[in-house]
Amino acid sequence: MIGRIKGRLIDKSPPIILVDCQGVGYELEVPMTTFYELPDIGNEVTLLTHFVVRDDAQLLFGFASQKERKIFKQLIKVNGIGAKVALSILSGISLNELMRAINQSESDLLVKIPGIGKKTADRLVLELKDKFKDIPSDGSTNSIPSQLDDIQNALLGLGYSLKDAGTVVRELPDEISVNDGIRQALKMLSKNL
Repeated sequence: MIGRIKGRLIDKSPPIILVDCQGVGYELEVPMTTFYELPDIGNEVTLLTHFVVRDDAQLLFGFASQKERKIFKQLIKVNGIGAKVALSILSGISLNELMRAINQSESDLLVKIPGIGKKTADRLVLELKDKFKDIPSDGSTNSIPSQLDDIQNALLGLGYSLKDAGTVVRELPDEISVNDGIRQALKMLSKNL
């Protein structure tokens, strides 16, 4: 099994990237959260991987963090969730929001992800309820969504990319209110255009 890959990034076209390792080009599918963290083409990249062998294909999936890979592995264990749907889930919601939605049985949040219907969301909550307890939540509480998550979600709702929204939100102070945070984030984004 291939657990990690390190090499030169030679192509990236979402969600597929190509990494050259000693003359062999490995094609990986990555969630958008990982895609936005990739360096420019020509630079070295290291990704954790998950290798899937099916009757009709051999697929390699890449992840920027151990947490992302663990959650992916839990998702594909759910009945009816394949690797493509798991990638869609990881691309459509932050890891902390996903963990919070599962732990608090908020299937309505999961329905907002493309490709996830009400029955699938309910199945995810039911089958994963206790599976994320050993995965740390990066300091955010599972009971109250942080205002920074709310600010980022507002920016995503306004049509900004996850990369742009995430970059701007990281520059905001932790104690900022949602309204002030949105206002400041919009100012920063308008300066970058």
